Amino acid sequence: MAKIKLTKNELKIQKDALKMYQRYLPTLTLKKQQLQSEIRTIEAKAKAVRKQREELEKGFDEWIAVFSEETAFPEGIITVSNIRKGEGNIAGVEIPIFLGADFSRGDYDLYKTPLWVDIAADHMERAMSLDLEAEVLDEQVRLLEVELRATSQRVNLFEKVKIPETMENIRKIKVYMADQQVAAVVRSKISKRKIALRSAEADERQVSSL
Repeated sequence: MAKIKLTKNELKIQKDALKMYQRYLPTLTLKKQQLQSEIRTIEAKAKAVRKQREELEKGFDEWIAVFSEETAFPEGIITVSNIRKGEGNIAGVEIPIFLGADFSRGDYDLYKTPLWVDIAADHMERAMSLDLEAEVLDEQVRLLEVELRATSQRVNLFEKVKIPETMENIRKIKVYMADQQVAAVVRSKISKRKIALRSAEADERQVSSL
């Protein structure tokens, strides 16, 4: 704890600081709760997207055996040409928003390639799109967790350090000032007593000189 000046001016500084901490703490606490809630919501959404991806894959189990053949599915037929993202804001944190993806298909002989390849390609695009969406959701969680850690640190700093420290500083200054006030009263009484004593002694000397 830093050494403080035991003065009226310092008392005002400490009281102003306490008011500031107490004013901002509820806002920080609310932000912390909002971030925690948003993270849980996004994590649940990412889980749902991955579940959807798994279910999509299960629906195409019949194709897996075909995909395993080296020449059955043209290599590199599907590539991601563009990932479309927007920008969002949660509790003051800028986050990416998944808007979709564009895919490119490689050239392949329509006469020699089975018809199911087009259906499988559509399936792959959908699966890749879900993977990309889940990745963007993961990035949202990562960014919000960074802000949550910083906000939690501020809340802990205010609750466990700054507010108790400032209240203790105020108590110390008040105790010191009260002691000084008592001491001043005592000195004043002693001074008055000395003056009265000197006056009485002067009167006695005056009387005895008569």
